[in-house]
Amino acid sequence: MAYGLAEDPALSITPHLDAVEYPVEREQLVMAAADAGAPPDVINLFKCLPRPEYATREAVMRDLAEAARRSALGGLKDDDGVNRDRRNIGRDLVENAPDGQTRHP
Repeated sequence: MAYGLAEDPALSITPHLDAVEYPVEREQLVMAAADAGAPPDVINLFKCLPRPEYATREAVMRDLAEAARRSALGGLKDDDGVNRDRRNIGRDLVENAPDGQTRHP
């Protein structure tokens, strides 16, 4: 996924982030990207954002950066030392959680 510079502009998310007024709801981002003819990868990326509303463009970029970090493969250890990739994000917090603390992140 292109984040702005030196990549295929058709895959860039930045024009879609600049095309909306903040605060913005996740669904508004999805609709604005679809209306602008964004490719399905960009639309699906917006659909997968974790928060229902974003106060600033920077807040969206932070969540996208966190998603990219968590989706990285190969030797990435999370803050608690657990190696997580896209196959097990949050699984340890649910499966190995103490009784009464099984909330998925």
